[in-house]
Amino acid sequence: MGMLFYGATEEPIRIDDRALAHLKVAIATKLRRQESFTLSWRHPEGEPRGRSTIWLHPSIPVRFVFDEPETPRLNARWIQELMMEASSSGGICLVDEVEDGPIAGDLE
Repeated sequence: MGMLFYGATEEPIRIDDRALAHLKVAIATKLRRQESFTLSWRHPEGEPRGRSTIWLHPSIPVRFVFDEPETPRLNARWIQELMMEASSSGGICLVDEVEDGPIAGDLE
């Protein structure tokens, strides 16, 4: 289980390593373009039931921490879906992987 640290908050957002690797690409791309957006997710098992949303802005520090030392092969279609969501008024809503797309080995 990976962790996303955002801003000055010491409490991490826990996200599956594979999903976090894909999110990292989408988030870094949007922030590099100086674009703000929201990220929403359902709380994982073991945490209080519910969902959360954060506003991602280029001026706020973000850090990605992965359990696995190796970067997984990335699914280009899933990244495209995340990027399209980030550009929508609803922002990124972390969902399961889109599986019927090409796998890109060097997207990270």
